[in-house]
Amino acid sequence: MRATRSIVATLAPVLAAFCIGRADAIELFAGGFSFSDELGGFRLTSASGNGTASDPVVLAEEFLELAPVTLVIRRRAALTDRDPLASLSLVKLVTNRSGQAWGGFVVELQEKLGHPSDYWDGLSFDQFGPRPADVSSDSFKKNNREFEPYDRIRFEAGHVDVGRTARFTLTITDPTPTPIFYLVQDPQLLSAGLSGPGRIWAGGTSAETLFRGGG
Repeated sequence: MRATRSIVATLAPVLAAFCIGRADAIELFAGGFSFSDELGGFRLTSASGNGTASDPVVLAEEFLELAPVTLVIRRRAALTDRDPLASLSLVKLVTNRSGQAWGGFVVELQEKLGHPSDYWDGLSFDQFGPRPADVSSDSFKKNNREFEPYDRIRFEAGHVDVGRTARFTLTITDPTPTPIFYLVQDPQLLSAGLSGPGRIWAGGTSAETLFRGGG
């Protein structure tokens, strides 16, 4: 029993910090939403725009490590009068400060933290919009949209070198708006494949040099 109390006492500050977010967390406001980096691993630097197709929210972020991170998004205003799908047009400017080049980038919606969004919660990357969703990136030529059993977009066929900024365009809709939801963002390690199967590239050489076959 004494050992159990000791473990609980040790973990209590950690659990409390996780529940309330980091003390240095940044929360920015734009388009009737707030955006927070409170779950760690990246840093928000700016947010602007109204969140509409003609005036999207432009959100600038710096990724500090090569690991999945979670953006917390909260609704600050009722948006259903503006748009029956309560949509958020979002442009993400993501700067790679992880120390390693990226060969892909995955985004996933979650209505409950740690549980991928499913068909029934309504949250999606404009899955039911009247027009094809505006999904693009200036750093990746392809995007693979995986709607079921989760709402996920996988950006492929490109790269983001260390220190470079990638642009991603997304539209998020929710006809039954929840007050808080999450966008999981997962940069993928660049694999050169130049030195045998499964070889992972790491080091100071730029991705362009690797793709040209140089050293």
